Amino acid sequence: MLLWINGPFGGGKTQTAHELLRRLPGSVLCDPEHVGFGLHRMTPPALRGDFQDLPAWRQGVYEVLDLALTGHAGPVIVPMTVVEAPYFRETVGRLRERGHDVRHFTLLATRETVLRRLRERGFGHAVRLVAGKDAPLRRESFALSRLDLCLERLREEEFAQHVWTDRLTVAQVADHIAAACALTLAPNTDGPLRGRLRRAWTGARHIRFD
Repeated sequence: MLLWINGPFGGGKTQTAHELLRRLPGSVLCDPEHVGFGLHRMTPPALRGDFQDLPAWRQGVYEVLDLALTGHAGPVIVPMTVVEAPYFRETVGRLRERGHDVRHFTLLATRETVLRRLRERGFGHAVRLVAGKDAPLRRESFALSRLDLCLERLREEEFAQHVWTDRLTVAQVADHIAAACALTLAPNTDGPLRGRLRRAWTGARHIRFD
């Protein structure tokens, strides 16, 4: 089974994916961004755009996930924002046509909630301390530039099932996804402090400098 976690940038995909990985025995996480990062590094900086526009990215994601689903016995977790319907069909659609059990979830929230989460992730706290709470989110400029498009497109029926997360914790979102897939998660034993530290560490591990 593949669990594809979609949603706007800053919507909680990575945190939710790692919560599922932590509590779902036998699961693995396959991040399609790594395919895109590799393609970017092979491309002269002046020619770099959205790596999802490259057919090589869509084909590579399909082939790697097909391999993972064929060769791995447990759930495969994929956190990835995809808002272009043709690209969605080339990845999620083709995997389903191949006969794989693909469960797709879009994590949604209000614009205000997503903006708050963008400020809080990565170096957001440090930026606010140094430059003030209204400082531009320079490291999140791409996410901000795509936010309204993501929120509009991902509400479409093609990107169901939708999960509104404004009032849910990461653990509750993971619980919801697991229940929808008839999967049993290990109990969440994190207290508030340990949960915050775990999420901070997950966010720090995914900060990119290039």
